[in-house]
Amino acid sequence: MAFSDPRRPGNDTASVLRALAAANALFWPTVAPVARRELSAWEEAARRIETRHLRELALSKLRDEHFNAEVAATLATLTPRPHRAGAVRAIVALELLFDYLDGRTETKDAEPAAEKLFMPFTDAVRRLDSAPKPVVLPDDADLEYLQRLSATVREEMFALPSAEALASVALEAATRCAQAQAQLHAASRRGERRRLEAWASDAASGSGLPWREYVAGSASSVLAVHALIAVAGRPSITEEQARSIDRAYLAIGAVITILDSIVDRREDDARGEPGFVRLFDGPADLGTRLRELIGEAWSRAAAAPNAAHHTMTLVGAAAYYSTHPGAAHAEAREMMTIVREELSPTIWPAVAVMRCWRIAKATRASKPGSGPLRASGSSAREPGAHVE
Repeated sequence: MAFSDPRRPGNDTASVLRALAAANALFWPTVAPVARRELSAWEEAARRIETRHLRELALSKLRDEHFNAEVAATLATLTPRPHRAGAVRAIVALELLFDYLDGRTETKDAEPAAEKLFMPFTDAVRRLDSAPKPVVLPDDADLEYLQRLSATVREEMFALPSAEALASVALEAATRCAQAQAQLHAASRRGERRRLEAWASDAASGSGLPWREYVAGSASSVLAVHALIAVAGRPSITEEQARSIDRAYLAIGAVITILDSIVDRREDDARGEPGFVRLFDGPADLGTRLRELIGEAWSRAAAAPNAAHHTMTLVGAAAYYSTHPGAAHAEAREMMTIVREELSPTIWPAVAVMRCWRIAKATRASKPGSGPLRASGSSAREPGAHVE
């Protein structure tokens, strides 16, 4: 499949760097404090889960993957200040819900019900007048926790001025994400690659992406919902604009899923868990597809409202993974060379920032008394994409 030309005017390095500077200026005083308060509050809620293994799962997700929620909340720098805190609360709750359910689908009792488990996730973005059906889970000891997260997303999202206009797009993105997660977990457990390919080939129709890239983008489509929540705080957002943003994040999410699998490949192999990149026919095929996909993601970001901000997300994610410790291995280095070539020169300032951040993070983690909540967070987006 031929992808479109990524090099569009109006989305140059200078505009992306301005977007990065503006986002940083807004994030630290207006987004980070809200996100951290929400994480602390949800940690208290997780401690009230009665079943021990589910309580430990929820707490481990908060401890080890809180970084996902903090990074997702950066999208709220797009939200006008009067609505920004509400957008942050919705984004943090949705990310925590997604990460917890991703872990929940890997537990033994979730084997036959992965898509059903994700019902609180899709219900989270349903219109308020569309009452979700009661969810019956294999072990419903965490149902109150799930319902509180889901209800928080709905209440905060639909308090935003343009939420109704983009609700159907957000629900489509959440549904796509839930379906991809269920298909990937089934493929990982039972080796059902053919079933995964059949589902994705049909579902990808009209998306503009080949089936493997569609699966990758769908698995990370929680990011698309985050972006839609962020722009829902802007008045007069249309459904057409929302669809343009969703298209951009379907491709950006695909890049993220693939890069995540690349840097995790050695760990996946050591655990005997075939990662997402196993779907590609070797390094040459992966490199070609990755190069084309980055171009497509850039092109789609350029076509969306607030183009520089979305391109910044793509570049920031690429810089994060290209400086990841897992990127030091030979095959990963080859792929990251492609990433940097495709995003050069825009990526280089972001790479420098990420390198400094990793050094500072390692220094903080090595100090006595550094808390576990702030010392971890190994991946910006971990969709659990293991397949055979």
